[in-house]
Amino acid sequence: GDYLAAKQFEADRKDRDLEEEAQRAAAERDAEAAMNGDDGDEADHDTRRLPTRRRMEIVMKNKAEANELFSCGNYRHAAARYAKALTHCAKFYDLSPQEEQEVKDVKLSLYLNMAFSYIKLEKFDNAFASCNDALSIDPKNVKALYRRATVQYEKRKFDDAITDLKEAEKLAPEDKAVKKLKLMVDKQMAKQKAKEKAMAKKMFG
Repeated sequence: GDYLAAKQFEADRKDRDLEEEAQRAAAERDAEAAMNGDDGDEADHDTRRLPTRRRMEIVMKNKAEANELFSCGNYRHAAARYAKALTHCAKFYDLSPQEEQEVKDVKLSLYLNMAFSYIKLEKFDNAFASCNDALSIDPKNVKALYRRATVQYEKRKFDDAITDLKEAEKLAPEDKAVKKLKLMVDKQMAKQKAKEKAMAKKMFG
């Protein structure tokens, strides 16, 4: 009996492993698609005219899964899930002004989270695009300005970073993260200036 039970256990485990493998493969595909600006497999074929509440449930389910993946450090798959949620955001129809606003708020949050995922993955061009998408919805969003400044800092575009940080500082003078990043950018700019000065001295001594 034990032998059979062990065999059955082994078979169950194999099934489970296969299932997990399949899920992983699907997530990988979605991630690839998101990286390539495509939106994954079934998302695009979903042309159903669903009631607003039902569609919003699908959006929020994808967002929740993405948040879960993000908190586990699985940034790549998180980004793919946020992208998927955004494709569903494009499928609402006949919205009331209040519903329009609700969808906008959700999209803003998705773009911000997606930007953060891409920053963690060091995919700075993708992150930059997501920040711009967020700012097109809310041009005075401090988080979007801060994240775009982070991208500029990483790309050593310090002037652009300072522009965003000054704007963020105006909107949220007490924001510690903004202050901290601004100090880091200022430090790098001072370093750069000193280097240029030294170079000029060498050349024209």
